[in-house]
Amino acid sequence: MTRYHMHKAELEITDPQALEAILLGGTYATLAFARGNEPYLVTLNYGYDPVERALYVHSAVEGLKLAFIRENPRVCGTVIVDEGYCQGRCTHAYRSVVFWGRIELLETAAEKEAGLGLMIDRLEDDPAATRRRLLADPDRLNHVAVLKLTIEEITGKAGQ
Repeated sequence: MTRYHMHKAELEITDPQALEAILLGGTYATLAFARGNEPYLVTLNYGYDPVERALYVHSAVEGLKLAFIRENPRVCGTVIVDEGYCQGRCTHAYRSVVFWGRIELLETAAEKEAGLGLMIDRLEDDPAATRRRLLADPDRLNHVAVLKLTIEEITGKAGQ
């Protein structure tokens, strides 16, 4: 798919480390799914693995998100680091990325545990205690879907 050029080239972020910093510093990812002529958009917290260049999210084991993924695993998403409205300047300070990739449902307990572990490490004040409580019970992993979104393309933008 041909991407459009950025209209304000001076706002574009091209440095891979700066793009990664946004993924590591964001709170939520908004993901866009499509099937047929129907769109679906959802905002989720996530874990990011820079080595895999992948976001991990969790979900119920059945639902609309998984129905869309089964029909079309291609997704588009965004992460925004909001640095606040600039009073008196009628503008907003932010850094953001838009990414495209494929999302897949992880199958094995080890894969699920790794993905959830990334989320726990990122979001919890005491990740070790949460890992022990939530990941020690293999049956618990059977009642959660863990999804891996592998980023294939990414663009970034910063404004102030």
